[in-house]
Amino acid sequence: MIEPNQSMMQADALQSDISRHLKFSLGKDAEHASLYDWRVSVSLALRDRVVEPWFASTRKTYEGKHKRVCYLSMEFLIGRLIEDVMINLGVQDQVREALSALGQDYDAVVADEPDAALGNGGLGRLAACFMDSLSTLEIPAYGYGIRYEHGLFEQHFSDGQQMEIAERWLEQRHVWEFERPEVAYEIGFGGHVSEEGGKPVWTPGERVLATAFDTPTVGWKGKWANTLRLWDARPVDVFDLASFNRGDYVAANTPERLARTITRVLYPDDTTESGKELRLKQEYFFTAASIQDLLRRFLSEGYDIAELPDHVAIQLNDTHPAIAGPELVRLLVDTHGLEMDAAIDLARETLAYTNHTLLPEALEAWPEDLFGRILPRHLDIIRAIQDRHLRDTGSDIRILDHGNVRMGELAFIMAHKVNGVSALHSGLVRETVFADLDKLYPDRIVNQTNGITPRRWLYSCNPALRDLITDTIGTKWHQDLAHLADLEPHLDDAGFQEAFRAAKTANKDRLAAWLKARHDVSIDTSALFDVQIKRIHEYKRQHLNILETIALWAEIRDNPNGDWTPRVKLFGGKAAPGYVFAKSIIRLINDVARTINADPVTRELLQVVYPENYNVSMAELLIPASDLSEQISTAGKEASGTGNMKLSLNGSPTIGTLDGANVEIRDHVGEDNFFLFGLTAAEAQATREEPGFSHRAIAASPRLQRALGLIAQGVFSDGDTHRYDDILHNLHEHDYFLVTCDFDDYFAKQREVDRVYQDTTLWTRMAAANTARMGWFSSDRTIAGYARDIWNVESVNKA
Repeated sequence: MIEPNQSMMQADALQSDISRHLKFSLGKDAEHASLYDWRVSVSLALRDRVVEPWFASTRKTYEGKHKRVCYLSMEFLIGRLIEDVMINLGVQDQVREALSALGQDYDAVVADEPDAALGNGGLGRLAACFMDSLSTLEIPAYGYGIRYEHGLFEQHFSDGQQMEIAERWLEQRHVWEFERPEVAYEIGFGGHVSEEGGKPVWTPGERVLATAFDTPTVGWKGKWANTLRLWDARPVDVFDLASFNRGDYVAANTPERLARTITRVLYPDDTTESGKELRLKQEYFFTAASIQDLLRRFLSEGYDIAELPDHVAIQLNDTHPAIAGPELVRLLVDTHGLEMDAAIDLARETLAYTNHTLLPEALEAWPEDLFGRILPRHLDIIRAIQDRHLRDTGSDIRILDHGNVRMGELAFIMAHKVNGVSALHSGLVRETVFADLDKLYPDRIVNQTNGITPRRWLYSCNPALRDLITDTIGTKWHQDLAHLADLEPHLDDAGFQEAFRAAKTANKDRLAAWLKARHDVSIDTSALFDVQIKRIHEYKRQHLNILETIALWAEIRDNPNGDWTPRVKLFGGKAAPGYVFAKSIIRLINDVARTINADPVTRELLQVVYPENYNVSMAELLIPASDLSEQISTAGKEASGTGNMKLSLNGSPTIGTLDGANVEIRDHVGEDNFFLFGLTAAEAQATREEPGFSHRAIAASPRLQRALGLIAQGVFSDGDTHRYDDILHNLHEHDYFLVTCDFDDYFAKQREVDRVYQDTTLWTRMAAANTARMGWFSSDRTIAGYARDIWNVESVNKA
């Protein structure tokens, strides 16, 4: 706890440093400074306070020869950092005081920072939470990724349809990073492999430079800071002057164009051959740069190359960096002279792989001819890895299969540990996608259930609930989320329940004000806020949610004076640019919203709101305001989920299936505080094997027939009866994700939600019990599990 006089001194020092940066870093005086100028000045003042623990952490790691974790991820969805940093440093109140003294609005300054467009959804947000926890636990670590110029995309709606425009987050200075022009590695593509002196030599046809940008990531109380190192692509030859002088201006800029293309966009549309090629180049680019970087650092400390697994742990976040195995082997063989078998063994001892999906299409597979054209030496190495695997196991499981390079199998075979991200998911990984490999390597798969950082996802984003919890049980939970269990004796206390409701109301009012100001949408804050926020995908079943909404709307119209519970359905999420079906779901949601929100019969009882361009900052508003968490994926398809954890932690009971981490959330919060519906994973698989299951489900449900009929009749599409033929055909004829089979159970469970919500005392107790029992889902616990079970590392202060 900071003493009052110390707090005042810190506020005075911050005020002085903000003014100094405004003058000397921004070249502005207070009278002419813009909001941008003030925000950057505050950020620089905060960054100054991160540098010392950052340097100290690096020195302590080197001096103690501590093992480092290198976390490779295509995404780091860090969101805004300004408030994150001040909270971890413990100076939020002091920044408020300093800005007030300078005549500035704290909330406006914080909101001015653009979200860093470095990720899409749960994968990237998990990586950001892990970086926070690695620093909080004082485990030396580097996060490695790509510094995307435009990130995923900025989502807008036109006539209800998703439109993608370039994200512009780097148009302004990204104040938190330090450019490292001295840290640069050549990355090659294409070319050919020849033999010189009996050894293979790869001569790339194209080369780019990977240059480093470092962002310090500080942990709780500012005791330790690790590094997020993002790679930017630059041309090896900046400019072809000879081509320019000949008048060939396009050729003159070709090297720069190639480099910028690689780091321009997250997940380029890979439905085209050129898109596939670009995505493979992206994955190799950042992985190869990261492997070169960690090897340089390791060797600079004087270790023998054979000691690599004792000093470095490399974690592959999904299959995107799976090329790390062949790349590390290539360097060990071609540069450091190891024999192939020894290099494979050494690489495997160093590498571990996190699987995030059971969907076959998400386990990347590259056409072998494309792969060989871009990475010819690596294709040779993969053949050697496969030969070694076949020789050791006597199996016929191949990495190169039917003309494809299967990256899931490659990652599994080249890792000493493979982990799933929830208990259910890890079990299904063993039983389904890697069942055969699990039999060959029975000790390789372990579970590490995901977690979230409580610093961002409660302490920072929900100050009303944070202050209530602290007033009720003290501050121990700030350091150890398990102490939320100390709320248990207060769950039935009338005063605590009233304060808990007041916190939720304040958050709903805050969200309503934002929606009105930003989107000119007015919502009823006394209604139940029903929230589904996640990437738009068939298995996440946003179309099940909107079908239930249509059915509910129809029944309210039948009986508008019935005992209905007013609801606001809130959606958020983006669809991949090439994912046509997901885009149809988005348009359907928006069409239904337009119709329902304009209906004078029902609009006081039911609203649908879909604010565009969902991101971390929007989540920080939606999650604390949510009353009901929609976690309705088809059982057996969601690896874990982390949105489910954030919503439950913030006092939002779940309506959900037994899928992913929902299973463990239900175990922790209690069956009575979770609205369960739907088929189990085993039942879902059995149902798919029954011919005509969707026809039978629709025939058995008049309510579902009616909802589908309203869509088919063009009620939500201005009379266009064919707009949603793809969705209707899918549900009638295929329905792999079993929307039709779970619909009636889902609708019935939603009506149970209505009844319970009307009992204010019961609902408040359920919501508060969710908060009190979610302490286990801290990413600090998850990272401690990785450190113990996979990486063999310890916190520096325990080592």
